[in-house]
Amino acid sequence: MKQKLVMLDFTERDLDFLIAAVVSDSYDTATVRDTIRHDPAYRKAIVSDERVFSQVANDDESFLKISPALYFEILLRRAQRELESTSYTIERSGKESIPVFDSVEVADFLDSPYVLEYLAHMLASFTRIQSYVIPVRIRKGIHRRIRYNDMDIDSLIQFASKAEESERFSFYKRIGDVCLFVTGLFRDHTYSEAGKTSVMRDPVYRVRQSSSPAWSRKIKRSVEEYEAEGKRFYKLAELHPTASTLELADVFNVLREQFTAARKPLAFLSTHYLHSRQNNLFGITS
Repeated sequence: MKQKLVMLDFTERDLDFLIAAVVSDSYDTATVRDTIRHDPAYRKAIVSDERVFSQVANDDESFLKISPALYFEILLRRAQRELESTSYTIERSGKESIPVFDSVEVADFLDSPYVLEYLAHMLASFTRIQSYVIPVRIRKGIHRRIRYNDMDIDSLIQFASKAEESERFSFYKRIGDVCLFVTGLFRDHTYSEAGKTSVMRDPVYRVRQSSSPAWSRKIKRSVEEYEAEGKRFYKLAELHPTASTLELADVFNVLREQFTAARKPLAFLSTHYLHSRQNNLFGITS
């Protein structure tokens, strides 16, 4: 992520896929490739094309033929079109589904500069969950090796609190992303009632007293807890100098201020396009 998300190059296979779906054989495909890469409006029009979505929807192996980022961008752009033509989204409260008449606002949220592209890359990052073993100093001369994965919010918060300031951006960003991802696509891994109050060990870092279980153990937080932590760490990511360098500060600001709206497109994908496939797509065990 060394440049604006909208300018990130598609893979050659991505371009082949888009051109085969939309462009006539009579066109100069080299020119089309260059325009997709450098003209954001043209890029959006191509990815949003009905024929592109049809190729993805009608081919169960499409996810293997293109990059995950393009796959999710296609679905998000389709979701935006459908949200524009409906009047409400569904908000769950316990076992109940409640219609909320905010679909236009959610569609407009996706028009915020680089937000939709960011969400596509964020979703792509969860298709491969990384595990790490980190040596942690217990006392002088004694270290313990702790295993965690990058869905483990508690460990990420703990490591962020101990990292050098220059290294904290990736932790801040990932924590915010995990909170948004879980509440958008895997709300069943949360609970609706307010949970036990977390211990405030530091004015910035909120860490539970319990051990730090891996994501596969389904750590339970309430939606409210995830949302509070997501907003907190998107704010920290926004203020970090690296965000300005990557020109992402405005994106984090929008995600923080409209966290609830940001969940809605992800939930829409889960309900309408991914269904039972999402556990396989994201490598998450039941």
